[in-house]
Amino acid sequence: MVEFLRYRDDEAHDEPAVTLDSFFGQSNATAVRIEAGEDARALLPYLDRIALVEVSFPSFRDGRGYSSARILREAGYKGELRAQGDVLVDQIPLMRRCGFDSFAPDAPIDEATLEAALARYDFRYQAAADSVAPVWKLRHG
Repeated sequence: MVEFLRYRDDEAHDEPAVTLDSFFGQSNATAVRIEAGEDARALLPYLDRIALVEVSFPSFRDGRGYSSARILREAGYKGELRAQGDVLVDQIPLMRRCGFDSFAPDAPIDEATLEAALARYDFRYQAAADSVAPVWKLRHG
């Protein structure tokens, strides 16, 4: 059973993430947590100094964190982007496509089930924040 997943080659960031309000009140914080409903665009002027953005998923039904990830990645954020909370195994492939590269699920995840979920589809049909070329681009250049 996996309790923490990380798909990055660099050193894990061990500084605890501060709330968005606390982040704006500190000049030295390098890890920030975005709660569901908070606007990730508020971080855009600070992306060069943030090593970790932790995005809260209070419920697997709450998809606002996907938008936060996409906004940050499209704005050029290269640091660690962690999905934390009620993260289910079948959501991880989609979260990876949105730009998440680490996961701290509330419940442990079975490794074999996760590997099957990640390998389930050979092709993708839409462009995303990851580097996977969509199938139409493979067909038509």
